[in-house]
Amino acid sequence: MSKSKVRSQWLKQLGDNIRRERVAKLISQQRLAELADLNIRSFQRIEAGEVDVLLTTVVRIRKALSCPWERLVPKDS
Repeated sequence: MSKSKVRSQWLKQLGDNIRRERVAKLISQQRLAELADLNIRSFQRIEAGEVDVLLTTVVRIRKALSCPWERLVPKDS
């Protein structure tokens, strides 16, 4: 499998994990974007797995969700 394909799958899983945690905590995309100090469109693209994301951004999202790191980062990382 190509590195590009692996990266795409990893980003998609990260986005799915963020969405799962957000929905479980009944937080809207808009609210989580605000809590993580992100533009709503940028957040939507992260959650959809459409863009590469900086580690510092994942840390801000994790803190905003108040969840363990392991719930966001895909297992195969």
